[in-house]
Amino acid sequence: MIQKNEVLVVVPAYNESATIAGVIADVINSGFSCVVVDDGSSDGTSIIARNSGAEVLSLLFNVGVGGALRCGFRFAVEEGYKAVIQFDADGQHISEHLIDLLTAANSSSVDYVLGSRFRSSENTHNPHYLKRFAMWGLSRVASHATGQKITDSTSGFRLIKMPLLRELAEHLPNYYLGDTFETLVLIGRAGYSVEEIGVAMAPRQSGVSTASNRQAIALIAKALVTLLLGTNFQRIIKISSLDTAPIR
Repeated sequence: MIQKNEVLVVVPAYNESATIAGVIADVINSGFSCVVVDDGSSDGTSIIARNSGAEVLSLLFNVGVGGALRCGFRFAVEEGYKAVIQFDADGQHISEHLIDLLTAANSSSVDYVLGSRFRSSENTHNPHYLKRFAMWGLSRVASHATGQKITDSTSGFRLIKMPLLRELAEHLPNYYLGDTFETLVLIGRAGYSVEEIGVAMAPRQSGVSTASNRQAIALIAKALVTLLLGTNFQRIIKISSLDTAPIR
């Protein structure tokens, strides 16, 4: 059984000064430890995060969410945590579901617990119909790879346990959908166990998504083609951008 104090909530953040204090407060009030990985922000995100009570790892320049997560995962491994929960800095993830992810991990002894917007009766997410169709295709591939029904393969709200955590701390992909969909498929093919549970998500509180609907659809299609053509896993995930230790 993994206890709360053995779980680190990792919050990758890039220019999220408008929301980061509230996100940290929600995590800490839920009884979990929190580390914010400031991904080269220019708006004071790291200062606000530190003043809000979080451990902060500051990257010198923007490396992308995958690189920021690898940094947070490495920190968790080095500090002896048994699991991490990825939690977005934009306020969309709801802290009440942190314990739900942990309960699911303890109940089923799986390696990876995914929070799905589409398994929750409180879901308000209604993507463009073309994007929704593309996401359905991703979920079909993920379901086949993991042997479990997956409805939200691009969700970033997830719990990852050791020893898988140690592997992803070294090899998490650093490009769009690489840290979510492709990782899910590849760990399923590698024999790690996955469970998906329903979680509500709030509307984004500030800022805009990193990809427009058109860009997202194109990138989803690219990810599907890459996997369906059987691109070599080790070539995909080779680390190239984050060998330097972060500033603490």
